[in-house]
Amino acid sequence: MKKFNNFIAGKWVAPESGEYFDNRNPADRGDVIGRFPLSDKRDVERAVESATRGFARWRRTPAPGRGDVLRVVGDIMTKRKEEIADAMTREMGKPLTETRGDVQEGIDTAYYASSEGRRLFGKTVPSELRNKWAMSYRRPIGIAGLICPFNFPMAIPTWKMFPALVCGNAVIFKPAEDVPHTGTLLVEILLDAGLPPEVIQLVHGRGEQVGAAMVDHPGIPLISFTGSTETGRIVGETCGRLHKRLSLEMGGKNAQIVMDDADLDLALEGALWGAFGTTGQRCTATSRLILQKKIHDKFLGMLEDRARALKLGDGRKKGTDVGPLINEDALRKVEAYVDIGVSEGAKLLTGGERPKKLSGGNFFEPTIFTDVKAGSRLEQEEIFGPVLSVIRVKDADEAFAVNNDVKYGLSSSIYTRDVNTAFRALNELDNGITYVNAPTIGAEAHLPFGGVKQTGNGHREGGWEVYEFYSETKVGYADFSGTLQRAQIDTYLGTPD
Repeated sequence: MKKFNNFIAGKWVAPESGEYFDNRNPADRGDVIGRFPLSDKRDVERAVESATRGFARWRRTPAPGRGDVLRVVGDIMTKRKEEIADAMTREMGKPLTETRGDVQEGIDTAYYASSEGRRLFGKTVPSELRNKWAMSYRRPIGIAGLICPFNFPMAIPTWKMFPALVCGNAVIFKPAEDVPHTGTLLVEILLDAGLPPEVIQLVHGRGEQVGAAMVDHPGIPLISFTGSTETGRIVGETCGRLHKRLSLEMGGKNAQIVMDDADLDLALEGALWGAFGTTGQRCTATSRLILQKKIHDKFLGMLEDRARALKLGDGRKKGTDVGPLINEDALRKVEAYVDIGVSEGAKLLTGGERPKKLSGGNFFEPTIFTDVKAGSRLEQEEIFGPVLSVIRVKDADEAFAVNNDVKYGLSSSIYTRDVNTAFRALNELDNGITYVNAPTIGAEAHLPFGGVKQTGNGHREGGWEVYEFYSETKVGYADFSGTLQRAQIDTYLGTPD
């Protein structure tokens, strides 16, 4: 069995604990991909020492040169796309069609980030004083600690890492313990592309040990975390106490609204993809389906037929529509919410069980509940699995109110042919992202990604805004008057002679 290591101080090294864990294929629990380090705070300490040296070098590299490295990263990822996708599917389960898209997201992010090395704009503005220049520019912060989830093992780390690197920061990267192999592949690609070794540190392990040590370390001034709202709250408390810059991307309870005038065939494809793509393990997954009353029964019949026809199985096999959940804990959580839904009086339309023919993996049937009451636990709480709750509403006003009445605010979707209703949705749905005539999933690399309320803390990943998170604004003044000029007091010299 292959043993993998951390990458710290320019070398692949064993964890200080000497302990490892098995990384298993969720579609076949008997398939062990390899053994990965169970690191602790000692490994994080060594990573910080190395990253400090790496930052001192990397920050002096011109930003366009930093971007050039990421362009090569994109080239390598393009050549190795199929290999990476296959490894990712084996490790986290989603079908190859999805993992190819995951890799492509990383490629797109690499090329976008490479061009941003020439676009880290500041501003030059008029001074209020004569013979004086005033300007601002962007500069790096230091070491960025990146704590990533399992569901997008390539895309999400690149969303965080590539902007951090282009801005001149060093990086300490902790992949989710369920997907350590993809994280290792990403670091190998960065090194092959010419990134100076001490600029990137890879520390494997559990969140309670490695993630917590990163968040608590005074030498890491910047943290980017994607995960549950509950864990994000703990991360936020620690970072607030230590005055760290923090980006949180957390939970979602996203709704697709289907109005009476919608293209039902199009809405059906969106609901299936949004609810059961990635086995429902997306923060943007369609967890709620809000149907206007006139089309409710017809649409449900269409949805039930198609959901029952979805093929579960190994994502590397042709014809698989839905892969496994990531681990046994995820399975038990989904089962618990099925029980909650039944106890609350919702009707189980289809699914709700582990398929007996696939007992060797972490599979769960695509599950649909109808007659779900707004405000119930099934309708309010994030499940992170293939469970869809259907709510009937009378009109757009009620649909918008149901959408907004949850603690999360990541993504939303509406299907309608009425342009007025569509623009009302864009304006009134309380989410960071709203799609019109498209599912709740499908973010693009060059646009900001994130949500409101308990989904995040105001920062965005992706697009142009993330570069502001990973850099500081510095203001510079150059006075060439040869005399003492005092700004903002009663000797203001801005008036004509």
